[in-house]
Amino acid sequence: MTAIDFHKLAKIELHCHLDGSLSLSTIRHLAELAQIDLPEDDEELKQHVTAPVTCESLLEYLESFDYIRPLLQTNEALTIAAYDVAKQAALENVIYIEVRFAPELSMDKGLTVTETIDAVCQGLRQAQEEFGIIAKALVCGMRQSDQSLTARILDEANQVRDSDFVGFDFAGDELNYGPAAIKPLIEQVKSYNRPMTFHAGECGCPAFLAESIAMGIKRNGHATILAQEPELLDEFVENGVTGELCLTSNLQTKAAVTVNDFPYLKMKAAGANITINTDNRTVSDTNLTKEYELYHKYFDSTVQDFYAHNKTAIEASFASDEEKEELLARLAKAYS
Repeated sequence: MTAIDFHKLAKIELHCHLDGSLSLSTIRHLAELAQIDLPEDDEELKQHVTAPVTCESLLEYLESFDYIRPLLQTNEALTIAAYDVAKQAALENVIYIEVRFAPELSMDKGLTVTETIDAVCQGLRQAQEEFGIIAKALVCGMRQSDQSLTARILDEANQVRDSDFVGFDFAGDELNYGPAAIKPLIEQVKSYNRPMTFHAGECGCPAFLAESIAMGIKRNGHATILAQEPELLDEFVENGVTGELCLTSNLQTKAAVTVNDFPYLKMKAAGANITINTDNRTVSDTNLTKEYELYHKYFDSTVQDFYAHNKTAIEASFASDEEKEELLARLAKAYS
């Protein structure tokens, strides 16, 4: 049997957080610009920005992001960061990526919502021009934040008409702020008639994923709870929802206590729409090549499986119809 060159495989990524995916060299560069001291030793720095292999909870996992927040408070920093993440992806043969970020987390020193989006899109465009990757931005509302603030941020974001800003997401503390708790914000985004995805099913609560499906949200980040909920899985499939699976991240946060608790094989058997993602390249010390290796190791995923999941990802992406057509052709050629 011929060994699979996982690095060489063309890939699509729909679920990647900007602030969780910065390379150590870029973190150092941004710290220098912000005049913030960092540990000189890379291993020590890595301990600050990478979550433990075993976290007690999702909230412990999210603590790693606090270290990055002060570094992303200028236009220049956001542009550098977005370029860095798209470049990392391109160098492992990712041909399309959606990078999500929360403007709120970069507004501590006066940046406006529009300025943060413009800066991120500029960095993504630089990577597109240099590496040929198609890279898009998603704006996250933080579910634990004051809802009036989030409503204002979402409204200002919706005024931005940049072709590289393509949709919305809600991230943060799912356990204490499920879909029902932020329903007015979800309805607000739905009123824009722009695409949205949603984090649900990562903290062991099937009701949250059920609520997301009932609200008509067609893309779902994590959906880990489906491993334990066959009826909910049937509902997921019947409603044509696409799952943005994040294996390494889910094992870290104990959303999946073991590989056997991860929903991939059950979703695959049920005919669910599956995509493979990193979630946070740095916080989870991963990339898509590593994720593919793990799917092959744990689940015997084949090249044809990866081709199918990537086709699903293109079809579920927030790219334009023309871009999807181009990406499907590139993918077919790469896997032929």
